[in-house]
Amino acid sequence: MKIKIVTLEWPLRIKCRIQVEVFTMTAHEIARYFVSLVNEEAGDSISNLKLQKLLYYAQGVNLALNDVPLFAEPIEAWTHGPVVPQVYRHYRQHGGEPIPVERVELDAYPIDIRELLDEVNDVFGQFSASKLRAMTHNEPPWMNTPPGGVISPESMKVYFKTVVTRDDGPSEAGAN
Repeated sequence: MKIKIVTLEWPLRIKCRIQVEVFTMTAHEIARYFVSLVNEEAGDSISNLKLQKLLYYAQGVNLALNDVPLFAEPIEAWTHGPVVPQVYRHYRQHGGEPIPVERVELDAYPIDIRELLDEVNDVFGQFSASKLRAMTHNEPPWMNTPPGGVISPESMKVYFKTVVTRDDGPSEAGAN
């Protein structure tokens, strides 16, 4: 199944056609996938700050489309935006520097998960860590959570359903 995310207007509206089965993935497995997508030859890199925001967006898009979390670990509202503490601690030794790229076997990830993560990376990965930070600071799940508190999956689902829509394929005008 091919998914497509298209920016329609600001605030960001996403059209996506995907249905993810309930898989047992950890936030760290999702993080390793995002790190593995980095194209160092093109000069790309990913910091812990940017990785945290990609995890937040992956969780939010999945909640909007499938009503279930992509991973079970909590996302907290920290000063610089949403953070998965377990993943943050794993990569914190890199500070604000790029995380070294370690390739993972992408085929080990279910195809629906890969498609979702690839699209999230295509849409949100194009932005800098500071831009993603600013974006999350203007979104209700982070804004309405006390500092250090857990951002509820329900608040993420409610918000992301306003900016993510399922694309059920092409619709032909005048088709009967």
